[in-house]
Amino acid sequence: MSTVSIHNDAGRRRIQSVETGHRLLAALVQAGTSLPLGELAAAADMSSAKAHPYLVSFINVGLVRQDGLSGHYELGPFAMQMGLVSLQHSTPLRVAHPIVNETASGIGHTLAIAVLGSHGPTIVHLCEASYPVHVNMRAGTVMSMRYTATGHVFAAWLAPKVVQHYLEREFHDQAVLRSTHMDHDEARFSTLLQEIRHQGAAQALGNPLPGIDAISVPVFDHSGNIVLALTSIGPSQVFDASMTGPIAQALKSCASTISSALGYSAI
Repeated sequence: MSTVSIHNDAGRRRIQSVETGHRLLAALVQAGTSLPLGELAAAADMSSAKAHPYLVSFINVGLVRQDGLSGHYELGPFAMQMGLVSLQHSTPLRVAHPIVNETASGIGHTLAIAVLGSHGPTIVHLCEASYPVHVNMRAGTVMSMRYTATGHVFAAWLAPKVVQHYLEREFHDQAVLRSTHMDHDEARFSTLLQEIRHQGAAQALGNPLPGIDAISVPVFDHSGNIVLALTSIGPSQVFDASMTGPIAQALKSCASTISSALGYSAI
């Protein structure tokens, strides 16, 4: 291994060789599979001769393992243990709170976090806008899976049998915030969910709350399962509910950051 080089960065000491070696680990994570030396080195933007000593050291401490038959490299047992410990401590809500609060201050509209509760999608955290939005939404509010943007996000990415359970449950559940415009067209609902999955977000225009629009996006965990929905709402006159607008883009970026922190990879 090359001589350790220590640098100062904004008053903090950093070891350059550690950061260089990290590129190899990041390349293995990004690939999601084992790689031969040449391909791994290229992905880390270094020569095979430079990469090899790092890999030997990583093998010695369990961060990398080498297949005895193919000679390919992959993440080792200690890297797996590190990942599991990190996931155990990275609960979705704890990770999401600071990121959501920062996003809410940037977009200037009410932003809520919802989880799947026993009655259905349930608001558990609310960052209210600086101006009043007269809606009956607070921590503990249960959102209809059929008639709200928040519910549509869960319905689009949950297993169909789970969705059906909640749709049937909410039909007679007075605790659920629902629309006054009842529509039980299953074909239309199925088409809507396909569109939501395609665009990566759900949109509600004055429904279920007249004069209030909303956009909702999913957050995924390391297994690719939806664990949260982020929903922003605001008065129709000033709320840009378009899928290409700044609110939608800010929400998608926020959700992507949280999902990545939870170990999710879209690849």
